[in-house]
Parts: sequence; C-alpha cells; structure tokens
Amino acid sequence: MAVSTIDRFFVFRHDLASRAAALAFTSNLALMVLKLTVGTITGSLAVLSDGIDSAEDAIASTFVFFSIRLSNQPADEQHPYGHGKAESIAAALQGLLIAGGAAFIIVRAVQRLMESDTNIETTPGLIALSITAAVNAGVLLYVSRAAKITGSMALRADTRHLWTNVAQAAVVFCALALVAITGNTIFDPLMALALAVYLLWIAGNVLMESLSEIMDSRLPADEEQVIEDCLSANAAVRSHHGLRTRKAGRERYIDVHIAVDAHQTVETAHTLSDELATSIQGKLPGAIVTIHLEPHDGHAHSADVALS
Repeated sequence: MAVSTIDRFFVFRHDLASRAAALAFTSNLALMVLKLTVGTITGSLAVLSDGIDSAEDAIASTFVFFSIRLSNQPADEQHPYGHGKAESIAAALQGLLIAGGAAFIIVRAVQRLMESDTNIETTPGLIALSITAAVNAGVLLYVSRAAKITGSMALRADTRHLWTNVAQAAVVFCALALVAITGNTIFDPLMALALAVYLLWIAGNVLMESLSEIMDSRLPADEEQVIEDCLSANAAVRSHHGLRTRKAGRERYIDVHIAVDAHQTVETAHTLSDELATSIQGKLPGAIVTIHLEPHDGHAHSADVALS
C-alpha cells in the first residue's frame, strides 16, 4: 500500500520529536553531573541550585521522552482518540517539578543569607557555567525547531525549560563574577532567590497551558480562523455550524457541520468532505477532521455561518 504524503509527514514528526526529547535528556543528564559536582566542590549555592534544576530537567526530559513514545501509539479500543494527552500530562508534571525546585532554592537561599563566613571558589563555577550555556544554547535551537515542526506540547514545555537553563547560567555566572570581583558572598544567595522567582513564573505558565489542553480548551483564534478560511474557500459549502475544536498533544481535533446541495450524490458529498479535510490538514498538521454533512434547505439558520 502506498504511503501518503501526510502519513510520511506524521512519521517524520514523530521521529523528530523522539530525537529532540532524547537529545534534551542526554544534555540535561551530563550538565546535571557537572553542575552538582562543581557546586559541591566550590560551595556555591547558585551553582548547586542550578545543578538541582538540571536534575529536575533530566527527570522532566524522561517524562517528555516516554510521553512522546506513548502519544505516538495509534488509537486502540480503550483509547479511540489516541494517546495525545500523555504529552499534556508530561508538561504538567514538568511545571510541578520546576515549582518544586524553585521552592527548594528559596529555602536554601534564605538559610545561606542567615549564615556567615561562607567561602566560595568562583573559578571552577565560572568555567562550568560557560560550558553549560554553550551546550544549552545548541540543544535549545534543535529542540525549539523540533517543537515548531511537530507541534508537540511536551517539546514546547521542554523548550521553555531549556530557555530557563540559559537564563539560569547567565544569572549564576553574574553572581559568581560579582563574588569574585567584590569578595562579598551575599550575591550568591541573592541571585539564587532571583532565579527561584523566575522558575516559579515559568512553572505557572507551563501548568496553565498544559491544564488548558487537559481540559479540552478550544484551539487558538488564529487556528480556528484557518478552518473558517478553508471552509469559505470551497464554493460547494453553503453554510456551516457547530464548529468544535480541541488539542491533545500534537493532534488537533476538529468537528464541524456543513450544509451542501441536497440534490448532489453521496459520492460527490463524500469527495467534498475529503477535500475539506485535506485542505485543513495541509494548514494545520496533525488535524483530525470530522465533518458532518447536512442538506442545505436554502435558508440560513441562526447557528449557521453563510459562506456563499
């Protein structure tokens, strides 16, 4: 059986998403070991906190990797709509992990502010953070591109996480540089606190977006407008109503009723339905389109949107 262009694109998206998730996990794991080691040796709370966040990243990337593998599985008897929401759940777990890490950093930073005579070796930390920033920047470019192509909710959450890593490396680098220049170690816990506040903000955004998908919120207005444009571009569609949309992972679910010429054949109406679905899928990859055909009676109903 010949494989359609759309099917090949879906396979490509799935493979790309899996590769991106694997790369994020590997980099997070390596950076976690580096920063935890350097943070422990140097006594820097900021570096140690960044290492703890990398540990969370490694766990979160594991969630992402396995959620993508699960969401790639086809629909079955128990899950007739597929497994796409596994990615939304993984994104929500990421948000919780980020929030938990932020809370830990706040506690440790407050404890450090109450301590005195703390010694911090800055040179190893500055070197480690420079390496961290370079690696994270490269991984971020790859994962963000994969998230844009695949539309993966889990990869989008991972992209935000990687952005936080880049920001964290810059913040902690500045903190250690100030400690090295001034000899005052207070900059270390103060930067850690600033980092924690930023992480809480990121966690809130990730949680809100993931919970929105879990609760079956409609697609964004611009994507629904794409659907409207596809329907209005076909002269055979007399009107439509009852448009419902939602998203699960990388799949967009679209359900709409269209009114067509009551005198055309079933075959013609079926061909029209396929044309509309293909048109929408071409502009919204991953769309699962369900079209309900109705005979047009020549009158526009209050719930209908006239298209011709």
